[in-house]
Amino acid sequence: MATVNVTKDTMESTIEENDIVIVDFWAEWCGPCKSFAPTFEKASNDHPDIVFAKVDTEAEQDLAGAFGIRSIPTLMIFRENVVLFNQAGALPPAALSDIISQVKALDMEAIHKEIAEQTGDAGHSHADEHDHAGHNH
Repeated sequence: MATVNVTKDTMESTIEENDIVIVDFWAEWCGPCKSFAPTFEKASNDHPDIVFAKVDTEAEQDLAGAFGIRSIPTLMIFRENVVLFNQAGALPPAALSDIISQVKALDMEAIHKEIAEQTGDAGHSHADEHDHAGHNH
């Protein structure tokens, strides 16, 4: 599956309707973004079960702001609505592949339980789903 462009209108539904979503925040003028693009594209073909989304931070400044993007490229990985990875900088292909393997191997039931315990809420609350940066590896 090739990459998809995501806007503020489609970001939430993309994350909610897919198990794993990897978002590349990029811009046309950004050299490292351009050099990372083929790596991201190849990974999207290697992992057809994952949605590889691109957000043009110039066109989607509100969306980039909402996610606290301060430098690009920034890669964010969501699984079951939880941010599991959030890191600025272009990744080499092997590092991207390694992170994807780790995300796929995670026990999401345990992570949801941990989040529920942290928030003091036994059910899953969507109000604070973007505050789980603590799960970065």
